[in-house]
Amino acid sequence: MPIGGPELIVILIVALLIFGSRLPSTMRNLGKSVNEFKRGLNDVVEDAEPAKS
Repeated sequence: MPIGGPELIVILIVALLIFGSRLPSTMRNLGKSVNEFKRGLNDVVEDAEPAKS
C-alpha cells in the first residue's frame, strides 16, 4: 500500500509540529552523516580497485 500525496502532506505537517525548531539542525546533521557515509564508501571502493590488478 503506497503512501499517496495526502498522506505524505499529513506526515510532513506532523514532523514540522514535532521537530519545528530542531528541524534545521537535524537536517544539517543528517546531511553531514550521509556525506561521511558516502566518503567512507568511496574510500572502500578506491582501496578495493588496486587489489583487482
